[in-house]
Amino acid sequence: MANRNYILMHKHIPAADIQLDGATGVIRSIGTIKNPEHIPVGIPVKNGIADRQALNSWWAGRAIPASRDRIQDALKKLGVSSTQLLLEKCLGLSLSDQYWICPVSENIQWEDINFFQNDFSDDVGNILFGRGPSSERMNMMSPDNTSDGWLKKKWVIADGKRCLLKGGSGATQQEPYNEVIASIIMKRLGIPHTSYSLTVQEDYPYSLCEDFITSDSELITAWYIMQTERKPNHISIHQHYLNCCSALGIPGIQLAVDQMIVLDYIIFNEDRHQNNFGVLRDAETLKYTGAAPIYDSGTSLWFDKPATMIGSVKAVCKPFKTSHEEQIKLVSSFDWLELEKLDNIEDEWMELTKNSLFLDENRRRAIANALRNRIQRLDKILRSSIHMVSGTGGDVVEDIKYSGYFDPSGP
Repeated sequence: MANRNYILMHKHIPAADIQLDGATGVIRSIGTIKNPEHIPVGIPVKNGIADRQALNSWWAGRAIPASRDRIQDALKKLGVSSTQLLLEKCLGLSLSDQYWICPVSENIQWEDINFFQNDFSDDVGNILFGRGPSSERMNMMSPDNTSDGWLKKKWVIADGKRCLLKGGSGATQQEPYNEVIASIIMKRLGIPHTSYSLTVQEDYPYSLCEDFITSDSELITAWYIMQTERKPNHISIHQHYLNCCSALGIPGIQLAVDQMIVLDYIIFNEDRHQNNFGVLRDAETLKYTGAAPIYDSGTSLWFDKPATMIGSVKAVCKPFKTSHEEQIKLVSSFDWLELEKLDNIEDEWMELTKNSLFLDENRRRAIANALRNRIQRLDKILRSSIHMVSGTGGDVVEDIKYSGYFDPSGP
């Protein structure tokens, strides 16, 4: 297949000329850098030359991951050999940012094709859900081509709003319930978050959330923020992220990270990787506006563990430490946290899951008890904190970090 020439666009602004391999969809070459400030965040540009490997990694990261449930069957039905080739079918358009590719031979305007302001096809999403296309002539112009994650999901338009419908996995199909209870916990604690609701289709549970990105904003994940500066060996990942955000002038990050760590401790989140949290940027001014609301919390609450292991098994922790007990020590302050607001949260869990065909009474009760236990453990951490004691005139007479909850590799 012939290679194809495109302009990498940022909304209506050309960023760079690129050429895609017709057989694989990878970026074969990068031509003229037209507006370097509009090259995706974290992609190095030196002396007018962009790092092709880094840009290829970014481009490939827009594609549906190969780990997506039943993706090979879907690709056969869609008539393509890889998820990366699907990117061209929708011109790389996403509902997470404003980047896309424009064929050099065509006069296409962002306003006429972006998914924030224009309808899109259900065909790809339906096939990803194991259904057939809506018509014989398949339309692949869809944001589902650029949806990340391994769970079954599709974008829908509900009452004019762009919403993500996401399923569960395995025998318990638990992730949608986890998303909903996590958003309830965050609402009670006053943590900025994406609100999830529960819906059932053909007896299977799904979580539904409205897109928090608009046609004027975009999500930049933590991974790409951390590529904006080289990490010194003596600086932790946690501190490096804070340093990068500070250098970029992004407000409110320390509190946002503290709140994310606390939430993940409570819900025993196992997969808060560097690509499912981040910051928001104005797509027009390129000014950062703050942390993104917390989203994607489904891989939590012992979602893939048997009931007998709930509350007792150790799990891998991300993104800053390998255990929640160590990661919670990174929280700079708990002054904002009022755990009493989570009184009876386990009752909400029981009510939420009472009609589930996949979660039996034993499992539901085990999770409710384990959730209460996590809150109690966190309460003990708060109670054992030792605060600085100030003397007269504001002099510090005892300089003791509370219970060691500080980043030892910070500056």
